[in-house]
Amino acid sequence: MFHIVLFEPEIPHNAGAAGRLALATGSTLHLVEPLGFSLEDKYVRRTGLDYWQDVKLRVWKSFDELRAAADEGARFWFLSTKASSSPWQAQFQPGDYLVFGRETRGLPKELVEQAGDHALKIPMVPGGTRSLNLSTAVAIVLYEAVRQQDPAW
Repeated sequence: MFHIVLFEPEIPHNAGAAGRLALATGSTLHLVEPLGFSLEDKYVRRTGLDYWQDVKLRVWKSFDELRAAADEGARFWFLSTKASSSPWQAQFQPGDYLVFGRETRGLPKELVEQAGDHALKIPMVPGGTRSLNLSTAVAIVLYEAVRQQDPAW
């Protein structure tokens, strides 16, 4: 249904949790190297439990490689604390790519700037926290995208 993209993820638990979310929604998980862990890591497997082998997983050498392989007209949404629009304002479509950055640094500034109105941030109370856990952010945005396709979800 959707594409979850983790750009250079550093924490295996988050990749495992994103894999479970992909399975729960019929989405594909894309990991853009370099990864901060091995896919054989016990934490990735433990988080995915016995589902990991069923995850539709693609690993890419670079974000440019992923973009080049995407269908013509594919839409990419970039999640960043530096964006101004929220996922509630976006009009998601099946097949969209939801791109999330590294746990410690987020997405590169140039990707967010180039995204224009396809750069999104999850609203948070000012001064409460600077960011959310990566797998939590994936869940929030992914389920909003799914909800838009079928409000009965």
